[in-house]
Formats: sequence, structure tokens, C-alpha cells
Amino acid sequence: MTETHELDTTIAEALSIIDGALGEMLNRELVSTSEVADLLLDVRTILKHDAPVLTSN
Repeated sequence: MTETHELDTTIAEALSIIDGALGEMLNRELVSTSEVADLLLDVRTILKHDAPVLTSN
């Protein structure tokens, strides 16, 4: 049960980062490659940090 809660928390955190970044990017015509790379790295870091939880299911 704890693993499910940790997985839900990880997914919610990743979605929060994505939603925040998309909200900022939607108001602009151009988005730099580095901003997109930063967003992807942030999400990857969160998911990699909790990889044991993700792979145990």
C-alpha cells in the first residue's frame, strides 16, 4: 500500500511540473530548446529518484 502511495505522489509531482511549465509556455510563441530540455530533465529526475517504487510493481 505504501508503494502505491509513493507512486501516486511521484506521478502527481511529475504532472505538477509538466502542468506548470506548459502553463508558462502556452503564453509564448517561442520556447527555447534549453527550456524544454530543463522540463524533461526535471521530470526524469523525479521519476528516476523513485525508480525502485516504479519498477517493483
